[in-house]
Amino acid sequence: MSPRRSPGVLEAEILTVLHEASGALSPGEVRGLLGDKGGGELSYSAVVTTLSRLYDKGIVTRERSGRAYRYATPADPSGLVAWRMSRLLDAEADHAPVLTHFISGLSTGDEELVRRLLLREDGNGT
Repeated sequence: MSPRRSPGVLEAEILTVLHEASGALSPGEVRGLLGDKGGGELSYSAVVTTLSRLYDKGIVTRERSGRAYRYATPADPSGLVAWRMSRLLDAEADHAPVLTHFISGLSTGDEELVRRLLLREDGNGT
């Protein structure tokens, strides 16, 4: 029996499989590809449950295929990167030190972009 995954690891593994795929995948196809990558023996229901949760969070899309669904990541990879960043941030109880280190490591241009985006969110319209 393989060791239990940490929270969020299966989601990240599934997202990687979907991102690398050339099109939408069924849960069975996702399960098979995870096994090919050394993902261990997963139950079909664990994959379906995880895909459904990712869909409910708006992280993946799905389309009806017969009685089941086929899942894909959005065409915009920035959404996947943003989701991964959020997962990393959620792993820390105190977000302030993490965000402080992140911001201090940005280039001057990226730091200015963050400022402009935050000001726009505050309704200042800049």
